Amino acid sequence: MSKPISLTHHLIEQQRLHNRIPAELRLLIEVVGRACKRISHAVGKGALGEVLGSAGSENVQGEVQKKLDVISNEILLEANEWGGHLAGMASEEMETFHKIPNRYPKGEYLLLFDPLDGSSNIDIDVSIGTIFSVLKAPDSMVDPTEQDFLQPGVKQVAAGYAIYGPQTMFVLTTGDGVHGFTLDREMGAWVLTHSNMMIPEDTQEYAINASNARHWYPPVTRYVDELLAGEDGPRQKDFNMRWIAAMVADVHRILNRGGIFMYPADSRDPGKPGKLRLMYEANPMALLVEQAGGIATNGHQRILDIQPEKLHQRVAVFLGAKNEVERVTSYHKE
Repeated sequence: MSKPISLTHHLIEQQRLHNRIPAELRLLIEVVGRACKRISHAVGKGALGEVLGSAGSENVQGEVQKKLDVISNEILLEANEWGGHLAGMASEEMETFHKIPNRYPKGEYLLLFDPLDGSSNIDIDVSIGTIFSVLKAPDSMVDPTEQDFLQPGVKQVAAGYAIYGPQTMFVLTTGDGVHGFTLDREMGAWVLTHSNMMIPEDTQEYAINASNARHWYPPVTRYVDELLAGEDGPRQKDFNMRWIAAMVADVHRILNRGGIFMYPADSRDPGKPGKLRLMYEANPMALLVEQAGGIATNGHQRILDIQPEKLHQRVAVFLGAKNEVERVTSYHKE
Protein backbone atom coordinates (compact mmCIF):
# COMPACT_ATOMS: atom_id res chain seq x y z
CA MET A 1 0.00 0.00 0.00
CA SER A 2 1.44 3.38 -1.02
CA LYS A 3 2.26 5.95 1.66
CA PRO A 4 -0.48 8.60 2.11
CA ILE A 5 0.33 12.05 0.71
CA SER A 6 -0.82 14.91 2.91
CA LEU A 7 -1.96 18.35 1.71
CA THR A 8 1.34 19.89 2.89
CA HIS A 9 3.39 17.17 1.17
CA HIS A 10 1.47 17.70 -2.05
CA LEU A 11 1.89 21.48 -2.00
CA ILE A 12 5.63 21.24 -1.39
CA GLU A 13 6.00 18.73 -4.25
CA GLN A 14 3.98 21.02 -6.54
CA GLN A 15 6.27 23.90 -5.66
CA ARG A 16 9.32 21.79 -6.53
CA LEU A 17 7.79 20.67 -9.83
CA HIS A 18 6.17 23.92 -11.02
CA ASN A 19 7.63 26.69 -8.81
CA ARG A 20 4.19 28.30 -8.45
CA ILE A 21 3.40 27.97 -4.74
CA PRO A 22 5.44 30.37 -2.59
CA ALA A 23 5.73 29.44 1.09
CA GLU A 24 3.29 32.19 2.10
CA LEU A 25 0.62 30.87 -0.30
CA ARG A 26 1.17 27.30 0.91
CA LEU A 27 0.72 28.37 4.53
CA LEU A 28 -2.43 30.31 3.61
CA ILE A 29 -3.96 27.25 1.91
CA GLU A 30 -3.09 25.12 4.94
CA VAL A 31 -4.81 27.61 7.25
CA VAL A 32 -7.93 27.56 5.07
CA GLY A 33 -7.79 23.76 5.17
CA ARG A 34 -7.64 23.76 8.97
CA ALA A 35 -10.57 26.17 9.16
CA CYS A 36 -12.58 23.83 6.92
CA LYS A 37 -11.86 20.97 9.34
CA ARG A 38 -13.40 23.04 12.14
CA ILE A 39 -16.43 23.84 9.98
CA SER A 40 -16.76 20.14 9.12
CA HIS A 41 -16.79 19.31 12.82
CA ALA A 42 -19.52 21.89 13.49
CA VAL A 43 -21.58 20.66 10.53
CA GLY A 44 -21.16 17.05 11.70
CA LYS A 45 -22.52 17.82 15.16
CA GLY A 46 -25.77 19.16 13.69
CA ALA A 47 -28.61 19.24 16.21
CA LEU A 48 -26.30 17.80 18.88
CA GLY A 49 -24.24 20.99 18.72
CA GLU A 50 -27.34 23.23 18.62
CA VAL A 51 -26.13 24.78 15.36
CA LEU A 52 -29.18 24.15 13.16
CA GLY A 53 -31.88 26.66 12.32
CA SER A 54 -31.96 30.39 11.66
CA ALA A 55 -29.56 32.87 13.24
CA GLY A 56 -32.34 35.47 13.20
CA SER A 57 -30.35 37.82 10.96
CA GLU A 58 -29.89 38.67 7.29
CA ASN A 59 -26.70 38.91 5.25
CA VAL A 60 -25.86 41.70 2.81
CA GLN A 61 -27.82 39.85 0.10
CA GLY A 62 -31.01 40.12 2.18
CA GLU A 63 -30.99 36.36 2.77
CA VAL A 64 -31.85 34.90 6.17
CA GLN A 65 -28.68 33.54 7.75
CA LYS A 66 -28.49 30.10 9.28
CA LYS A 67 -26.56 29.62 12.52
CA LEU A 68 -23.94 27.62 10.62
CA ASP A 69 -23.52 30.46 8.08
CA VAL A 70 -22.49 32.78 10.90
CA ILE A 71 -20.34 30.17 12.66
CA SER A 72 -18.50 29.25 9.44
CA ASN A 73 -17.86 32.89 8.60
CA GLU A 74 -16.40 33.55 12.04
CA ILE A 75 -14.21 30.43 11.86
CA LEU A 76 -12.67 31.54 8.55
CA LEU A 77 -12.10 35.12 9.72
CA GLU A 78 -10.56 34.07 13.03
CA ALA A 79 -8.31 31.42 11.48
CA ASN A 80 -6.93 33.65 8.74
CA GLU A 81 -6.55 37.13 10.20
CA TRP A 82 -3.47 36.63 12.41
CA GLY A 83 -1.10 34.51 10.29
CA GLY A 84 0.50 37.34 8.33
CA HIS A 85 -0.41 35.86 4.93
CA LEU A 86 -3.28 38.20 4.07
CA ALA A 87 -3.83 41.86 3.31
CA GLY A 88 -7.61 41.45 3.58
CA MET A 89 -10.61 39.13 3.32
CA ALA A 90 -14.08 39.36 1.79
CA SER A 91 -17.05 37.11 2.46
CA GLU A 92 -20.42 36.59 0.85
CA GLU A 93 -21.90 37.08 4.32
CA MET A 94 -20.42 40.57 4.92
CA GLU A 95 -21.29 43.90 3.30
CA THR A 96 -17.70 45.04 2.87
CA PHE A 97 -14.26 43.49 3.10
CA HIS A 98 -12.59 42.57 6.39
CA LYS A 99 -9.42 44.47 7.26
CA ILE A 100 -6.60 42.66 9.03
CA PRO A 101 -6.37 44.15 12.54
CA ASN A 102 -3.37 46.46 13.05
CA ARG A 103 -1.93 44.21 15.77
CA TYR A 104 -1.25 41.51 13.15
CA PRO A 105 1.28 41.55 10.28
CA LYS A 106 -0.04 41.97 6.74
CA GLY A 107 0.63 39.60 3.84
CA GLU A 108 0.46 39.84 0.06
CA TYR A 109 -2.74 37.88 -0.65
CA LEU A 110 -6.48 38.54 -0.62
CA LEU A 111 -8.91 35.80 0.41
CA LEU A 112 -12.55 35.66 -0.69
CA PHE A 113 -15.01 32.99 0.42
CA ASP A 114 -18.54 31.71 0.62
CA PRO A 115 -18.33 30.25 4.14
CA LEU A 116 -21.19 27.80 3.72
CA ASP A 117 -22.64 27.20 0.27
CA GLY A 118 -26.02 25.46 0.08
CA SER A 119 -27.59 26.94 3.22
CA SER A 120 -31.03 25.57 2.32
CA ASN A 121 -29.60 22.07 2.81
CA ILE A 122 -28.14 22.64 6.30
CA ASP A 123 -31.14 21.51 8.32
CA ILE A 124 -31.87 18.42 6.21
CA ASP A 125 -28.38 16.85 6.29
CA VAL A 126 -27.64 17.20 2.57
CA SER A 127 -24.14 18.03 1.30
CA ILE A 128 -22.97 21.63 1.72
CA GLY A 129 -19.54 23.23 1.47
CA THR A 130 -17.10 26.13 1.69
CA ILE A 131 -15.80 27.86 -1.47
CA PHE A 132 -12.69 30.05 -1.52
CA SER A 133 -10.59 32.14 -3.90
CA VAL A 134 -7.10 33.61 -3.47
CA LEU A 135 -5.86 36.72 -5.29
CA LYS A 136 -2.51 38.46 -5.20
CA ALA A 137 -2.75 41.94 -3.70
CA PRO A 138 -1.72 44.70 -6.15
CA ASP A 139 1.96 45.63 -5.79
CA SER A 140 1.07 49.30 -5.28
CA MET A 141 -1.39 48.58 -2.47
CA VAL A 142 -0.67 50.09 0.96
CA ASP A 143 -4.02 49.65 2.73
CA PRO A 144 -6.56 47.47 0.91
CA THR A 145 -9.66 49.00 -0.62
CA GLU A 146 -12.62 47.28 -2.24
CA GLN A 147 -11.10 48.08 -5.64
CA ASP A 148 -8.10 45.86 -4.86
CA PHE A 149 -10.42 42.84 -4.67
CA LEU A 150 -12.07 43.59 -8.03
CA GLN A 151 -9.76 41.49 -10.18
CA PRO A 152 -10.96 39.17 -12.97
CA GLY A 153 -11.02 35.49 -12.12
CA VAL A 154 -8.08 34.76 -14.39
CA LYS A 155 -5.91 36.53 -11.78
CA GLN A 156 -6.66 33.91 -9.10
CA VAL A 157 -3.55 32.17 -7.77
CA ALA A 158 -5.54 29.44 -6.02
CA ALA A 159 -9.15 28.36 -5.63
CA GLY A 160 -11.00 25.46 -4.11
CA TYR A 161 -13.75 24.19 -1.89
CA ALA A 162 -14.45 21.85 0.98
CA ILE A 163 -17.50 19.63 0.75
CA TYR A 164 -19.13 18.28 3.89
CA GLY A 165 -20.82 15.06 2.82
CA PRO A 166 -20.49 11.36 3.68
CA GLN A 167 -16.77 12.13 3.43
CA THR A 168 -15.32 15.60 3.93
CA MET A 169 -13.15 16.57 0.97
CA PHE A 170 -10.91 19.53 0.14
CA VAL A 171 -10.59 20.16 -3.61
CA LEU A 172 -7.90 22.55 -4.78
CA THR A 173 -6.16 24.10 -7.77
CA THR A 174 -3.10 26.34 -7.77
CA GLY A 175 -2.98 26.45 -11.56
CA ASP A 176 -1.57 22.97 -12.21
CA GLY A 177 -4.63 20.73 -12.33
CA VAL A 178 -7.28 19.87 -9.75
CA HIS A 179 -6.56 17.61 -6.79
CA GLY A 180 -8.88 16.24 -4.10
CA PHE A 181 -8.02 15.44 -0.50
CA THR A 182 -10.19 13.38 1.84
CA LEU A 183 -10.25 14.17 5.55
CA ASP A 184 -8.88 11.25 7.56
CA ARG A 185 -10.90 11.87 10.70
CA GLU A 186 -8.75 9.59 12.86
CA MET A 187 -5.54 11.37 11.91
CA GLY A 188 -7.10 14.80 11.41
CA ALA A 189 -5.24 15.10 8.10
CA TRP A 190 -6.14 15.90 4.50
CA VAL A 191 -4.95 12.95 2.39
CA LEU A 192 -4.58 13.06 -1.40
CA THR A 193 -7.17 10.67 -2.86
CA HIS A 194 -8.07 12.23 -6.23
CA SER A 195 -5.20 13.34 -8.47
CA ASN A 196 -5.66 15.37 -11.66
CA MET A 197 -9.46 15.34 -11.69
CA MET A 198 -10.81 15.72 -15.24
CA ILE A 199 -14.22 16.49 -16.74
CA PRO A 200 -15.14 14.52 -19.90
CA GLU A 201 -15.96 16.71 -22.91
CA ASP A 202 -19.33 14.99 -23.41
CA THR A 203 -21.99 14.09 -20.86
CA GLN A 204 -25.55 12.86 -20.39
CA GLU A 205 -26.17 14.64 -17.09
CA TYR A 206 -27.24 18.21 -16.48
CA ALA A 207 -28.08 20.27 -13.40
CA ILE A 208 -30.56 23.15 -13.41
CA ASN A 209 -33.42 24.31 -11.19
CA ALA A 210 -36.30 23.24 -13.43
CA SER A 211 -38.87 25.02 -11.23
CA ASN A 212 -37.73 28.26 -12.89
CA ALA A 213 -38.42 26.99 -16.43
CA ARG A 214 -41.28 29.41 -17.06
CA HIS A 215 -38.89 32.33 -16.43
CA TRP A 216 -35.99 31.16 -18.62
CA TYR A 217 -34.88 33.13 -21.65
CA PRO A 218 -35.25 31.42 -25.08
CA PRO A 219 -31.62 30.11 -25.38
CA VAL A 220 -31.93 28.15 -22.12
CA THR A 221 -35.42 26.89 -22.96
CA ARG A 222 -34.19 25.74 -26.38
CA TYR A 223 -31.20 23.91 -24.89
CA VAL A 224 -33.10 22.16 -22.07
CA ASP A 225 -35.94 21.19 -24.42
CA GLU A 226 -33.37 19.41 -26.59
CA LEU A 227 -32.13 17.49 -23.56
CA LEU A 228 -35.64 16.55 -22.48
CA ALA A 229 -36.46 15.24 -25.95
CA GLY A 230 -33.92 12.47 -25.39
CA GLU A 231 -33.08 9.94 -28.04
CA ASP A 232 -36.13 10.96 -30.09
CA GLY A 233 -34.98 14.59 -30.27
CA PRO A 234 -32.17 16.41 -32.08
CA ARG A 235 -29.52 15.19 -29.61
CA GLN A 236 -30.45 11.54 -30.22
CA LYS A 237 -29.57 10.45 -26.68
CA ASP A 238 -31.21 10.50 -23.26
CA PHE A 239 -30.09 12.89 -20.53
CA ASN A 240 -30.56 12.68 -16.76
CA MET A 241 -31.15 15.74 -14.57
CA ARG A 242 -29.49 16.16 -11.16
CA TRP A 243 -30.08 19.11 -8.83
CA ILE A 244 -28.75 19.29 -5.25
CA ALA A 245 -29.40 23.03 -4.66
CA ALA A 246 -25.82 23.54 -3.48
CA MET A 247 -23.39 24.67 -6.17
CA VAL A 248 -20.48 23.06 -4.34
CA ALA A 249 -22.16 19.64 -4.41
CA ASP A 250 -23.24 19.88 -8.06
CA VAL A 251 -19.74 20.95 -9.15
CA HIS A 252 -18.18 18.19 -7.06
CA ARG A 253 -20.31 15.64 -8.91
CA ILE A 254 -19.25 17.13 -12.26
CA LEU A 255 -15.55 16.98 -11.33
CA ASN A 256 -15.97 13.33 -10.39
CA ARG A 257 -18.15 12.02 -13.22
CA GLY A 258 -18.91 14.83 -15.65
CA GLY A 259 -21.95 16.93 -16.48
CA ILE A 260 -23.06 20.52 -16.97
CA PHE A 261 -24.29 22.92 -14.28
CA MET A 262 -26.50 25.89 -15.16
CA TYR A 263 -27.81 28.80 -13.13
CA PRO A 264 -29.01 31.26 -15.81
CA ALA A 265 -30.39 34.75 -15.55
CA ASP A 266 -34.16 34.84 -16.06
CA SER A 267 -37.06 37.18 -16.71
CA ARG A 268 -38.13 37.62 -13.07
CA ASP A 269 -35.67 40.47 -12.68
CA PRO A 270 -34.38 41.53 -16.13
CA GLY A 271 -31.89 43.95 -14.60
CA LYS A 272 -30.17 41.21 -12.60
CA PRO A 273 -27.42 39.37 -14.55
CA GLY A 274 -27.81 36.16 -12.55
CA LYS A 275 -28.16 34.64 -9.08
CA LEU A 276 -24.71 33.37 -8.15
CA ARG A 277 -21.93 35.63 -6.91
CA LEU A 278 -19.06 36.21 -9.28
CA MET A 279 -16.33 36.70 -6.69
CA TYR A 280 -17.27 34.03 -4.12
CA GLU A 281 -18.78 31.25 -6.24
CA ALA A 282 -18.46 31.62 -10.02
CA ASN A 283 -14.79 32.63 -10.25
CA PRO A 284 -13.32 29.91 -8.00
CA MET A 285 -15.53 27.21 -9.51
CA ALA A 286 -14.75 28.40 -13.05
CA LEU A 287 -11.01 28.11 -12.35
CA LEU A 288 -11.42 24.58 -10.99
CA VAL A 289 -13.56 23.55 -13.96
CA GLU A 290 -11.13 24.99 -16.53
CA GLN A 291 -8.19 23.32 -14.78
CA ALA A 292 -10.11 20.04 -15.06
CA GLY A 293 -10.63 20.41 -18.82
CA GLY A 294 -14.10 21.95 -18.78
CA ILE A 295 -15.22 25.50 -19.55
CA ALA A 296 -17.31 28.11 -17.77
CA THR A 297 -19.25 31.02 -19.30
CA ASN A 298 -22.06 33.42 -18.42
CA GLY A 299 -23.75 32.51 -21.70
CA HIS A 300 -21.80 35.13 -23.61
CA GLN A 301 -18.20 35.19 -22.41
CA ARG A 302 -15.66 33.27 -20.34
CA ILE A 303 -16.43 33.84 -16.65
CA LEU A 304 -12.73 34.23 -15.75
CA ASP A 305 -12.46 37.21 -18.14
CA ILE A 306 -15.27 39.22 -16.56
CA GLN A 307 -14.04 42.44 -14.95
CA PRO A 308 -15.82 42.74 -11.58
CA GLU A 309 -17.48 46.06 -10.83
CA LYS A 310 -18.53 45.39 -7.24
CA LEU A 311 -17.78 42.93 -4.47
CA HIS A 312 -21.18 41.20 -4.46
CA GLN A 313 -21.74 41.18 -8.22
CA ARG A 314 -24.00 38.45 -9.58
CA VAL A 315 -23.56 36.46 -12.76
CA ALA A 316 -25.22 33.76 -14.85
CA VAL A 317 -23.27 30.48 -14.83
CA PHE A 318 -22.90 27.64 -17.33
CA LEU A 319 -20.01 25.32 -16.49
CA GLY A 320 -18.78 21.76 -16.94
CA ALA A 321 -18.46 19.51 -19.99
CA LYS A 322 -16.79 21.44 -22.80
CA ASN A 323 -19.08 20.43 -25.66
CA GLU A 324 -22.31 21.08 -23.72
CA VAL A 325 -21.26 24.48 -22.36
CA GLU A 326 -20.15 25.53 -25.85
CA ARG A 327 -23.53 24.50 -27.25
CA VAL A 328 -25.69 26.42 -24.78
CA THR A 329 -23.33 29.43 -25.04
CA SER A 330 -23.67 29.39 -28.83
CA TYR A 331 -27.47 29.56 -28.46
CA HIS A 332 -27.09 32.76 -26.43
CA LYS A 333 -24.81 34.29 -29.05
CA GLU A 334 -27.28 33.46 -31.83
